Amino acid sequence: MSDSIITKEGSLEAPTRHSIDWTSESFWDADNLNQELERVFDICHGCRRCVSLCNAFPTLFDLVDESDTFEVDGVDKADYKKVVDQCYLCDMCYMAKCPYVPPHEWNVDFPHLMLRAKAVEFKKEGTSFRNKMLSNTDGVGKMATIPLVDVTVNAFNANKTFRKVLEKTAGVHHEAPVPKYYSKTLRKRVKNLGQSITSKALGRTTGKVALYATCYGNYNSPELGEDFYKVFQHNDIQIELVPKEQCCGMPKLELGDLDSVAKAKEANIPVLAKLVDEGYDLIAPVPSCVLMYKQELPLLFPDDEDVIKVQKAFFDPFEYLFLRHKEGAFKTDFNTELGDVSYQVACHLRVQNIGIKARDILNMVPGTTINAEERCSGHDGTYAVKVESHKHAVKIARPVVKKVDAKNPDHFISDCPMAASHIANLSETVDKPEHPITLLRMAYSL
Repeated sequence: MSDSIITKEGSLEAPTRHSIDWTSESFWDADNLNQELERVFDICHGCRRCVSLCNAFPTLFDLVDESDTFEVDGVDKADYKKVVDQCYLCDMCYMAKCPYVPPHEWNVDFPHLMLRAKAVEFKKEGTSFRNKMLSNTDGVGKMATIPLVDVTVNAFNANKTFRKVLEKTAGVHHEAPVPKYYSKTLRKRVKNLGQSITSKALGRTTGKVALYATCYGNYNSPELGEDFYKVFQHNDIQIELVPKEQCCGMPKLELGDLDSVAKAKEANIPVLAKLVDEGYDLIAPVPSCVLMYKQELPLLFPDDEDVIKVQKAFFDPFEYLFLRHKEGAFKTDFNTELGDVSYQVACHLRVQNIGIKARDILNMVPGTTINAEERCSGHDGTYAVKVESHKHAVKIARPVVKKVDAKNPDHFISDCPMAASHIANLSETVDKPEHPITLLRMAYSL
């Protein structure tokens, strides 16, 4: 038999992730970037497995199919941006669909290639005022939660006339749900809820957690703080707030603003690393923020020992409770049945490769059936509110909405409050979306 090179069709090996070499000159080289975009787009064109995930792939395939050659080489490189703009870094193509991710020799990492393209574009052209505003979650949150200002902001956001003006002036779609702001923030609500609990380390958990409130949790879903405190204290877990924090940087990452991501990291990591040194594990109520510390920051800063330290100590909250359950330390003294629950599993939770732990925990509640919908909401924090992409976000969400409406559940939940609001806004049966931790508190009758 002659020696020959055989290229495998796909891979059965677990995907691995290479660090993002964003400090190298080649990362920022436009010609080098276009060569890599053409290479990866050609592989995607030949496969087309991801066509149903988001609008990035249909956009690419339409460009190819409408070109003179019917191949990627017939697509104007200036049109590559049309594909990049439709990627919101959900990571599902990499983690669930693509057969050519590393260690496959073709080394396809579509989301991080899109991130690189966004970063090169951001450094060259900057971004709009609208995008800066939407990604400045700390600045907007602090301003909008000033007492009485929050009432005014919420009233304007609920006014149809104002929303149409906002659409024309700022590019925020008038039909997209926008979050409410609360002067009584999460930090204020849990200020006096702390309890001294003798923690017990079990397995990978220390029994002491610091809650990273997140921008959204603190300003827009402050009631979640009370739910987390009640549930974790009920399970004999010491819980405290991270003493100070900034946005995790995910909104800036999605813009390709890597310098701002680095600044957020420099503000947050020392605080979080100190907590880890003091014996705390870390949790957050929003999957995107958990993923930022579990995956994105370690890939951007692989040589930062504190980043790696924080990565190893960060948990999804239900992942944490399930780890305690495996050690016999999770309480099942439930008093309230939850009935039929439709559960949209957020993409940034799915790609953590921990399973669907919120479903597993809530299924322990008697008289409860959890129907997990593992499909994207299309929200992505800002994608669903932008006038140019709102219609695509609605289309992506429709399959979930139809399944939820067909179930007409007693409760609808999602780990991502923004995804939950987006789906509820399109649903005919959901009045009030909820977080899984809220239902767990309800089951305990706390």
